[in-house]
Amino acid sequence: MTAELPQSILFCCDHNAVRSPMAEGIMKELYGADAYVQSAGIKNDLEIDGFAISVCQEIGVELSRHQSRSFEEMEEQGEQLSSFDMVVALTPASHAKAGELSKWFHMDLQFWPIPDPTGKGETREAKLEAYRVSRDAIIARLKEAWGASG
Repeated sequence: MTAELPQSILFCCDHNAVRSPMAEGIMKELYGADAYVQSAGIKNDLEIDGFAISVCQEIGVELSRHQSRSFEEMEEQGEQLSSFDMVVALTPASHAKAGELSKWFHMDLQFWPIPDPTGKGETREAKLEAYRVSRDAIIARLKEAWGASG
């Protein structure tokens, strides 16, 4: 059984360079403008990951223009964590940080443990396969939560 799509959703991970940008891009592709979707990380110390860009391109999701940002930078840019109906943390550390930052807010905080593909695989193809596993896990969670498309 799928839930009603939230009006606004924030995906978060550690660096906003792999899992949360993939989740943001894939959700926008699947559900269009039915929900306002953004992503952020605990830190912004990495650019968008090239392997994440590649595996999302395979399914028609464009990530190359993604600008990584931290929770702090998101707030500096005028987007308050409290304005999101739902926050989905994709890593244990981002779940803890989002919980700490949102403890006084009324929002749905969820934890979707998506495997970290970075550092896996020796060859380019093996690395891509690790990223596909994470990408496909995100797709499965999105479809489980809100159905095939908006």
